[in-house]
Amino acid sequence: MEPFKNAISPGLVRLTGDLLAQHLPGGDADAFAAPLIPQLDALELKQRVGLIADALHQVLPTDHAARQAVLLALLHPDDEGRANGKSSGEGLCGWGIWPLTTVIGQHGLGPIERSLDTLREMTKRGTSEFDVRPFIASDPGSALPIIQSWADDPNYHVRRLVSEGTRPRLPWGMRLQALVEDPSPMLPVLARLRDDPSDYVRRSVANHLNDIAKDHPDLVARVAAEWMERAGPDRVKLLRHACRTLVKAGHAEALALFGFQAPQIAEPVLRIENSTVRIEESLSFDVSLRSAAKTPQQLVIDYVIHHQKANGTLSPKVFKWTTLSLAPGEERRLARNHTIKPVTTRRYHAGPHALSLRINGVDFGYVPFDLEIAPGE
Repeated sequence: MEPFKNAISPGLVRLTGDLLAQHLPGGDADAFAAPLIPQLDALELKQRVGLIADALHQVLPTDHAARQAVLLALLHPDDEGRANGKSSGEGLCGWGIWPLTTVIGQHGLGPIERSLDTLREMTKRGTSEFDVRPFIASDPGSALPIIQSWADDPNYHVRRLVSEGTRPRLPWGMRLQALVEDPSPMLPVLARLRDDPSDYVRRSVANHLNDIAKDHPDLVARVAAEWMERAGPDRVKLLRHACRTLVKAGHAEALALFGFQAPQIAEPVLRIENSTVRIEESLSFDVSLRSAAKTPQQLVIDYVIHHQKANGTLSPKVFKWTTLSLAPGEERRLARNHTIKPVTTRRYHAGPHALSLRINGVDFGYVPFDLEIAPGE
């Protein structure tokens, strides 16, 4: 799979320069693109975006209205079907608008209304979710009412921006600390969007609620219970996705909402085949379950890897496994391989680790294993 960073390519830089030459008086395509292209290879995705945005900032008019006019002229004229398309000689869309939104997010266009209205127009061709956030952080009293007013916009990308751009903990985006601490300003508008005809919008609402759940689990459990009343299949799907962090954490109210009660099972027998694992190898394990209930029961089964930290303590990480129905007295054996893969969000440390299970929010078993790390890994 091609790296994401290659979406911001030399071809896109040249195309941006060509479009500037068409719409910016005195614009020079070669003068814009030539210094940037040799720098791209050494840069990651957001660095590439920043490089182009900085160059745009330097060549665009300093007058805010004139700058807005050029930025809008660079956009692809199709504002309905180009958000997932490729930029062309007609204009920028998809990944191509990210440097444009970054210019606005970093420097603004004068009045906040002008800045946000331009970002709203840009999001129809991609997304402005990262660059509405500086305005929310600096002036929530002005920014949030404007953004919330877009909840009935006919373009579903704009409606999604209402939810996605205001997520407290948007990946790759700046954290909106005020909404981390108090998410209540967004709850009414999320309720308006919960039954949106677009799954793209509804999934954003689910992710927004899941963000909130990381800091206010009981609040999200209450909201989910309220929304579950008279909920259709699409809303139930939204709520399952919204409560995924709560379910993994074993939040009793969230589990009960989806029909999962405290498990009635004999003590599970958890076994590890290989007590020593190396990076890029798999930890192989299985578990034997036996129901102690008199009626069928639904079980959410996750497993927990207790990773060693630099200070020698263990930190648990929950991984999804399976959901199953267990009949009265039924026995079931499940097996799994978990590959210890290098990831950017975790540094592995050699030494004792452990494996346990989490079934309907209750932890079972604790089996140690060792992680070996060769020099240079």
